[in-house]
Amino acid sequence: MPVRPALLVAAGGAAGTAARWGVAALVPVPASGWPLATTLVNLAGAFLLGALLAALPRPGPAAERARLLLGTGFCGAFTTYSALAVEVDLLLREGATAVAVLYPLLSVVGGVGCAAAGAALAGRLPRRGGR
Repeated sequence: MPVRPALLVAAGGAAGTAARWGVAALVPVPASGWPLATTLVNLAGAFLLGALLAALPRPGPAAERARLLLGTGFCGAFTTYSALAVEVDLLLREGATAVAVLYPLLSVVGGVGCAAAGAALAGRLPRRGGR
């Protein structure tokens, strides 16, 4: 019996959420108020997603299952742009305007750069299967 796509996304999402919670529990908020844990998970998640999408063979059921489990599920739950929005609002309310401006800028621009770096690194790996 084939695995249903929603179950793959849910399983990956559960793991991604747990991993994000673990990072948040381990990484303290610096005195500057910079949301370091969210920055780290968003940049790492972008890197992982870029690497995953570049490394997977296409097309095929195995690649599609991996995309659902790891891309949509794990990376989708691991990264958190909703927390970024809430944190920017809190930073603005606390008067940390410079951090409130730089934080989302770094997150978005850095995320694109990390995704490209992940894809470039994965593109150098030897391939198995069809692509």
